[in-house]
Amino acid sequence: MLELKNLKAAQPDLASAIDMQIALLDMQRRVQSRVPLPWIETDAAWLRSQYAAGRAVVRFADIPIDWSDFRLTLRQTADILRRFDALETDDHRAIVDLGRDNGFEPLVKRWYESTSGVNGEKNPQPQADAPAGLDQVLVLALRPFLARCAEVLMQRTDLPPWTHGHCPYCGWEPDFSVITRAAERRLICGRCLAQWAYDPISCPFCANDDRSRITSFAARDGCYRVYACNVCRRYLKAYDTRHALRPVMVGVDTIATLPLDAAAIQRGYVG
Repeated sequence: MLELKNLKAAQPDLASAIDMQIALLDMQRRVQSRVPLPWIETDAAWLRSQYAAGRAVVRFADIPIDWSDFRLTLRQTADILRRFDALETDDHRAIVDLGRDNGFEPLVKRWYESTSGVNGEKNPQPQADAPAGLDQVLVLALRPFLARCAEVLMQRTDLPPWTHGHCPYCGWEPDFSVITRAAERRLICGRCLAQWAYDPISCPFCANDDRSRITSFAARDGCYRVYACNVCRRYLKAYDTRHALRPVMVGVDTIATLPLDAAAIQRGYVG
């Protein structure tokens, strides 16, 4: 939180985004402190087959969800996004109403399974009647619960190498990355915040590894970089620890790099 407050003082133009991030992080940390570490028992052969097929390994039943807590987290997430104009009034109302509906729990399960690909079928298309912003709210509301699964699995040493651009644990796309002092790149999941090693140059979104078709540019201080693909036109930001004095802090660094988002979008790339 202190880093975000310091960032707000240094870059007042980002004040609204920083205040929203502080509110979200504060809420998520309070929730996560109550979430128990899950006991994930998985057959080693099943794990290997999932990794070999490029499928995520956290099943919905593995996530330690307390539904009363999750409904509250969903509502608080929607409230925060609405307060900072990141969610329209009608969509906010519709999402809060969904959280009270009897069909809410099956809806969340279907959404997770369709976006994780854990069962071999990945269809991230939203429901036709889903309110705008539902994906964003579900991602943020599920994070404190799903992050516990990632914590457990990231400590395992028996998992095979993972070479895909999507998260090995929940199947979501990377939202950020970090370059280590050894010049290796680790992608950071936008849903569970897990990290995994990935080729420093290849595009995680389309697997393009032609370096002549990858554009890279950096912030003035060298602490942040953008890697943009000229095949799929997607980009990913990175925190470069080789030029920094602290480890990556996703909650801070994703906000500090908003000017780089603007620069990438101005060049015709999409996040």
